[in-house]
Amino acid sequence: MIGKVLYNRKRYESELKVGAIRMLGLSPREEKILQLLRSGEEYPVTRLSNELGVSAVTIRGDLRDLDAKGLVVRSHGRVVVASSPQAAFRDGSNTAQKELIAKSAAALVKDNDCIMITNGSTCSLIPRHLFGKRNVKVVTNSTLILPYARANAQLNITLVGGEYRPQAEALVGPAAISQIENYHVSTAFFGTDGFTLEHGLTTSLVENAQVVQRMCGQATRRVLCVDSSKVGNRGFVRIMPVTEIDTIVTDSGFPDDLIAQLEELGVEVIIAQ
Repeated sequence: MIGKVLYNRKRYESELKVGAIRMLGLSPREEKILQLLRSGEEYPVTRLSNELGVSAVTIRGDLRDLDAKGLVVRSHGRVVVASSPQAAFRDGSNTAQKELIAKSAAALVKDNDCIMITNGSTCSLIPRHLFGKRNVKVVTNSTLILPYARANAQLNITLVGGEYRPQAEALVGPAAISQIENYHVSTAFFGTDGFTLEHGLTTSLVENAQVVQRMCGQATRRVLCVDSSKVGNRGFVRIMPVTEIDTIVTDSGFPDDLIAQLEELGVEVIIAQ
């Protein structure tokens, strides 16, 4: 009996660029399958077969490959996309800007660098653009980064322990903080839910703030990766004042007057192109 393939959760952007697909080792058909699964409709194997014009045997092979890459979970005759609904909602907004920001942030990484990357929809894209860099050590609490470890042998990824939070696709809590303190890195890449000059960086989850604070404390350079939609937002928990940021990587929508104020405070602002 052919099991149904059901939509559950979105893991990656609604439209991946061709280069990004190749980086993760996805074929155009595999990406199309993920796109269909994220649509919210039910897709039995037979429907996927008809939609894509290939046999059911071929579709089952594609689903096995996607499972092996960590992009779907196969269980009891069903396949679901491996991510959380909160992450799906978050990742689906401002995707073009986030992609550019992640690419510009990755350009700051050199061969043999040791870096930290926090969880977050923008930061989780940075490893996608580290292909071509050699011997990069990454300490992270983001479970979204793991597929890149499979696809890129030059990434040495350390995933800290802790309590898993599906809404953040992250490991958090005392165990995560304790393990982060064991490492020292050149750069920490992190995000924020809210950004104002007066209140600094803010987020909705206390545990996220704690991870960002600890990672930044272990890094020589602190790089905030934030799209302009976060400007003016004020979250529940304060992460840090803007004066503790070394570099901000953002998009062209970031206000010019805010850039001038930040630069006066000694914060470098990079506009992703």
